[in-house]
Amino acid sequence: MSEQAALTTDMLLVLGLVGFTMVMFTFERLRADVTALVVLVAIGLLGLVPARQLFGGFSGNAVISVIATMILGAGLDRTGVLNRLAMALLRASRGFEERLILMTSAIAGSLSAVMQNPSVAALFLPVASRLAARTGLSLARILMPVAAAIIMGSGLTMVGNSPLILLNDLLVAANGNLPSGVATIKPLTMFAPMPIGLALLAVGLLYFRWVGRRWLGSRDDPTVTPARTESYFARTYGIEGEMVELTVTSESPLVGMSVGEAEAQKNAPLYLAIKTGNEARLAPPADTMIWVGSVLGVMAPREQASDYAQNNLLRLAPRLRQLADLFNPARAGISEAVVPPTSRFIGKTPADLQLRRRLGISPLAINREGKIWREDIRQIPIKAGDMLVLHSIWTDLALAAEKRDFVVVTDYPKDEQRPHKLWHAMFMFALALGLAVTAELPVPLALMTGAAGMLVLGVINMDEAYASVNWKTVFLMAGLIPLGWAMDSTGTAAWLAQRVIDHLGPDLPIWVLQAVIGLLTTAFGLVISHVGATVVMVPLAINFALAVGGNPTVFALIVALSASNNFLSPSNPVLSVIMGPAGFASRDLLKLGLPLTFIYLAVVLVMVNLVF
Repeated sequence: MSEQAALTTDMLLVLGLVGFTMVMFTFERLRADVTALVVLVAIGLLGLVPARQLFGGFSGNAVISVIATMILGAGLDRTGVLNRLAMALLRASRGFEERLILMTSAIAGSLSAVMQNPSVAALFLPVASRLAARTGLSLARILMPVAAAIIMGSGLTMVGNSPLILLNDLLVAANGNLPSGVATIKPLTMFAPMPIGLALLAVGLLYFRWVGRRWLGSRDDPTVTPARTESYFARTYGIEGEMVELTVTSESPLVGMSVGEAEAQKNAPLYLAIKTGNEARLAPPADTMIWVGSVLGVMAPREQASDYAQNNLLRLAPRLRQLADLFNPARAGISEAVVPPTSRFIGKTPADLQLRRRLGISPLAINREGKIWREDIRQIPIKAGDMLVLHSIWTDLALAAEKRDFVVVTDYPKDEQRPHKLWHAMFMFALALGLAVTAELPVPLALMTGAAGMLVLGVINMDEAYASVNWKTVFLMAGLIPLGWAMDSTGTAAWLAQRVIDHLGPDLPIWVLQAVIGLLTTAFGLVISHVGATVVMVPLAINFALAVGGNPTVFALIVALSASNNFLSPSNPVLSVIMGPAGFASRDLLKLGLPLTFIYLAVVLVMVNLVF
C-alpha cells in the first residue's frame, strides 16, 4: 500500500458517480431511489461491474433480510401487540413520568434490534400518542427519547438497520479484492455487535434521564395526568367549537355553490359533512353542490355558526339530528397524521390528492416545523415530516393509513384487526430469531421463515405483506450496492485510503484514524443517507485498515455503526417521522442531537476496540 497507485479512468468514473450521488441526494433533484437506479445503470453501461453481477443486489442477503423484517413487523402490528404494550407501560409506570419514558424508550430500542428503524418509529407513534393522551405529557418528551433509543438500539444485532444488514455483503465482496497474503474477512454473526448496542442504548437512556430531558421542557409534578384531545386541538391548531347542522333555505346565497366555494368564504366554518335528499356524506368533495334543503355539517363555536347562518340565510338546528350518526365520536373525529419520507403525498397538494373524494378524509390544517396553516391548505404542497390534521370516519382513516402514505399519531377507536392471531405472530417472530441464532441457517432464510409462517397462519395475507415492504428502501439498497463493489474492484477505495494516509501521516494512533473514519461516515450519512454512506465508506475503511495494519472488520463495523449516527437531520427516517408530531424545528434537533452525536461516536470507538 506504500506505492503511489495511479489514478485510472475507471477510478475517475467511480469518483464521478459518487459525486453525482452526493449532489442528487443533497439537492433532491431526483428521488433517492431514482438516483440509485440511475447509478446502477451507469455502472453497468460503463462496465465498472460485470453485467452478470450488476443486479445481484436485488437478490442479495441484505435486501432479503430487509424485506423479511418489514413483513415480520407488519404481522406484529396486525395483531395489536403494540396497543397492549401501551396499556402495559401505563400500568407498570404507575403514573411516574421518568419511569414511563425510560420503559417506553428501552422497549422501542430493544425492538429496533430486529426491525427496521423507520418501521419501529411508525409503530411507536400511536403508542406514544396514546401515552401522551392518557398522561398529559407532551409528545416531544416521549418521542425524542424513543427516537434516540431506536437509533441506538439498532446496533444490537446485524439486522437492526440497513447499514448493518449491508455490512456482511460488503465484507464478502471485499474478500475478492484483498492483497495476497491477507487473511479472509469473515462475516459477523447475528449478535456480534450486541455489547456495543447495549452500551449505546444504555448511554442514550441515561442521556435523556439526566441531560436531554432538561431541554425538552420541565414539569414540576413528577406524576402524569390524563389530557383531553379536544383541548389539545383547540390549543395547538385553533380548531375548536362544536358540530352543528345548518339547513340551506331557498333564499340562501349558497344555493348552487360548491362546497369548495362555500368554505373559501371569509369566516366560513369547517365543512365536514353534507346531506342532500337521503344521501349523507362525511368529507364531501370540493365540487359537491349545495342545493335547497341541503343539511351542512360544520364545526365552529356556536356564536360563529349562528352569525354565519344569519349572514347566509341558513337555519341553525338547536342540536344534531340528521347528522348525529355521522358525527358520533365513536365513529368519526379529528386526528393527526405525519407524512413519512416514503409517502406518495410528497410534492402534491391536498387538492391534487382529492383526499375527500378518494379517501373520505377532510384536511383541516398542516403543521410544518411549528408553523401552522389553516387557510387555503388545499393548495399547499405536502413535504416529508408535515403533520396533517384530518377529520374522517375512523374506519376510513384506518383503511387509508394502510397505504402508509401517512402515519396516524392520534389514538382513535378502531378494532384490532387480528387480535386472535397474537400468539401465532409472537411464535413465528420468536422462531425466526431462534433460527437465526441457533441453527446453521443464513439470517435472511431464518427471517423469511418467520415471515412465511405468519402468511401461512393467517397473521397477515400476501397483499398486506406486499404493502408492508418499503420498495423505495429496497431499490435504494439494491441500486447502491454495486457502487460499493465498483469502489473496491476498481481500486478507487485503496487509492482514496492511501491519499488520506499520506495527508494525515502514517504515525497517528490507530484510534485517531478510526475516529476520522467515524466522523467521515457520520458526515456522509447526513448528506447521502446511511445506506449511501455505508456503501461508499466500507470499502474505503477496509483499505484504510490494511494500509495502517489495523483490523479491517473493526474499521468496517465502525462505518456501519457511524452511518446511523444521525441525530441532527430529518434525512434520518426516524427523525423525519417524529419531527412533526413532536413539534421540533431543525434548531431543536441541533440542541438535542449534537452532544448525542459525539457521545455516540465515542461509545462506538471504545466498545468496538474492547469487543474486537
